Amino acid sequence: MAILGLGSDIVEIARIEAIIARSGDRLARRVLSAQEWVHYENHPQSARYLAKRFAVKEAAAKALGTGISQGLAFDQFDVFNDALGKPCLRLWGCAQSMAENLGVEEIHVTIADERHYACATVLLEGERKRPLTDDRSDA
Repeated sequence: MAILGLGSDIVEIARIEAIIARSGDRLARRVLSAQEWVHYENHPQSARYLAKRFAVKEAAAKALGTGISQGLAFDQFDVFNDALGKPCLRLWGCAQSMAENLGVEEIHVTIADERHYACATVLLEGERKRPLTDDRSDA
């Protein structure tokens, strides 16, 4: 299998805390899936939880090649943990279609956080559906 996409993102947790203080749960409602929302509501460090989910979704959108644009939205990504606690990612809608068009077969997610920051990396693997091209105009 080949690496089809790689994205990473870092979020300052204090920035998320400030947004929550200013606008309540508006950002969380925009970013989180229904399943994630349940965890957010009951999480003792909800801003940290939201920052990590935000970072994963931004990283995934970057791995798909566009970032959150071109039809991609936060609600098309669902972050969850498997039975062992490993972070996983489910795609819906346009995100799922883009991944299928790229030939994505496996999605790998890693999330890390420390005192001030949360970061995530998403790696997309699969069989490349189209050959690499050199788009540079300096040829």
